[in-house]
Amino acid sequence: MKKISIGLIFFFSLLSFAEEQSDQNDPFENINRVVFNVSDDIDRYLLRPVAEIYSDYTPYIVKTGISNVFSNLSEVDTAVNQALQGKLLLSLQDTSRFVINSTVGVVGIFDIASEFGLERHDEDFGQTLGYWGIESGPYIFVPFIGPSTLRDIFAKPVSWFLSGNFSISDTEASIILNGLDVIETRERLLIAENLIIGDKYEFVKEAYLQSREYLVFDGVVEDEFLIDIELEFSQDF
Repeated sequence: MKKISIGLIFFFSLLSFAEEQSDQNDPFENINRVVFNVSDDIDRYLLRPVAEIYSDYTPYIVKTGISNVFSNLSEVDTAVNQALQGKLLLSLQDTSRFVINSTVGVVGIFDIASEFGLERHDEDFGQTLGYWGIESGPYIFVPFIGPSTLRDIFAKPVSWFLSGNFSISDTEASIILNGLDVIETRERLLIAENLIIGDKYEFVKEAYLQSREYLVFDGVVEDEFLIDIELEFSQDF
């Protein structure tokens, strides 16, 4: 109990510090840039080449099935956070998606729920905290995780648990599953890289912060940056 209390005090103290720095959402920029540059090098020489091989040589139907499986695992996280935000009907809908796709859809390989008209949503504990008025806090770039904020990094363990990653007891299976998740996620970001202009660090930061705001408020934000990105994606597809 003391550890939890100390953690919460530390959490809200840092959030208070962030609010005092209202004119600067990136007070740790110097450190963030160092971590970003190292991570970018690792990505350039390791993750991106693997993702490109995966993209070029994996049949589309296989990639779709893998993507569906990971999307299905996130349904529990979404449903729980919909409920925590008081969106009970949406929570029920997302729970139904998980049940249908996990059974009829063969552990989520096939997105049968969408064919039944059950739209997929995206919610996590970081969005729930934002929904209830918790400020995002300072921007931080975390090794092996990427862009985040103080609020979101504290919220990630909850979403990791709800996504089912911790339920896999076999170490080897867990490593394979998480590794495949990283590759699949990186492959989906290959197209987004074409949108990067100017300072890559600043672009990634602004894209993350504004996309998170967009998700927290369920798309009810007017932001030219996000509109431009949405238009670019629609043109690419």
